[in-house]
Amino acid sequence: MPDFSLLAQQIAIWAVPVLLAITVHEASHGFVARHYGDDTAARAGRLTLNPIKHIDPIGTVVLPLVLLLFGSPFLFGWAKPVPVNFGNLRSPLRDMAVVAAAGPASNLIMAFGWAAILWAYLTMGAAPGGWTLLRDMCIAGVGINVILMVLNLIPLPPLDGGRIAVGLLPRSLALPLSKVEPWGMVILVMLLATGVLGQVLSLPLSLVEGLIYQSIGINVTES
Repeated sequence: MPDFSLLAQQIAIWAVPVLLAITVHEASHGFVARHYGDDTAARAGRLTLNPIKHIDPIGTVVLPLVLLLFGSPFLFGWAKPVPVNFGNLRSPLRDMAVVAAAGPASNLIMAFGWAAILWAYLTMGAAPGGWTLLRDMCIAGVGINVILMVLNLIPLPPLDGGRIAVGLLPRSLALPLSKVEPWGMVILVMLLATGVLGQVLSLPLSLVEGLIYQSIGINVTES
């Protein structure tokens, strides 16, 4: 039987970092798209940091809860994609790559932000060892943002990495890759369910997290 008290504790730790990571990620696509000439997201009311506008019931709520409930070491989710009409962009292929890169870039910035908050918290004399909500929330914030960044950089449409690849590759390679998009999420969920995704991403995730903490001078195992 699931330990619901532990689940409630995990929700308290992860809820804010997950909502912020997903919301800012999607809003970043819309803001950059508007900068390059497409105001579709603005007209749809998606240029906002209000998470309610971006929540996908399955990807933002159900899937993360299920992963937490079953103690998955790999937590991720998604929001409703911000609508972008790539035909409105001034240079559709090049600008599509920039718009797609905005999401992972925002996650990298947020990961450093959570690490900086953790550094400030520890620097102000917090006792090492004991559990605190802020400490664990910061670690969760770094973790979920690194996961979303690395995951979205996989060159598989409709992930951001796939769109970046389609925008940068020669047409002879970009066209076949773009045709994978209708099946991209199915492939991703299958890789997650079989454990392949976690195995493939474990090394880059640990490397990126380690570099972030190292750059700010934090040893999480001792904090």
